[in-house]
Amino acid sequence: MDISSLLHDISVWALPVLLAITFHEAAHGYAAWKLGDDTAYRLGRVNFNPIRHVDPFGTVILPAMLLLSGAGFLFGWAKPVPVKFGRLHNPRRDMVLVAAAGPAANIILATLAALLYHLLPLFPDLSAVWLAENLRNAIFINVILAVFNMLPLPPLDGGRVAVGLLPYPLAVRLASVERFGFFILIGLILLPTLAGQYGQYVNVIGWIIWPPIEVLVRFFYSLAGLL
Repeated sequence: MDISSLLHDISVWALPVLLAITFHEAAHGYAAWKLGDDTAYRLGRVNFNPIRHVDPFGTVILPAMLLLSGAGFLFGWAKPVPVKFGRLHNPRRDMVLVAAAGPAANIILATLAALLYHLLPLFPDLSAVWLAENLRNAIFINVILAVFNMLPLPPLDGGRVAVGLLPYPLAVRLASVERFGFFILIGLILLPTLAGQYGQYVNVIGWIIWPPIEVLVRFFYSLAGLL
């Protein structure tokens, strides 16, 4: 393994990833706080300090292990922001707003990264090249986080949004999936690797999320003047 190449990759991915997950989780906490539940605020989770949101295993160790092992995919998570939905002013409506706040924060960050790209000529050449990689990666990772988290599977944000918007009988059924949601998600993520062992290509999550990801990345790259 080329250590210098690995260190460079870390240097241009670490900051975008940390900012993306920090703003995502802080946005959940901020929305909950403003809508009536101060649990996250009292626990210091309405905060832009990454240490408050990083899960040692899910954010650092597991992605590093997958990267170093050449697994072909990356997966991880941050510490979920605690929200007591019963304390929200309007629990069903406000659950949707709290859940959507995280992906919305990622879209805002992608927009800022695209706009900041136009300031790169103000920096020395070497710094500009390094910053450009960070900004491109920031666009990419924030779009992925926003789209992936909007999958309609509890406990992902999209699942909570769907529970809040669906008619009550359907919402109850979908909410009941949450206790199995994490295992379903892991299974779907591992499915392409498992299917590949039998010469098949089955990538359910990829088929769902990559079309909107490609559209959004092209939009933000155009906003940045890259296309």
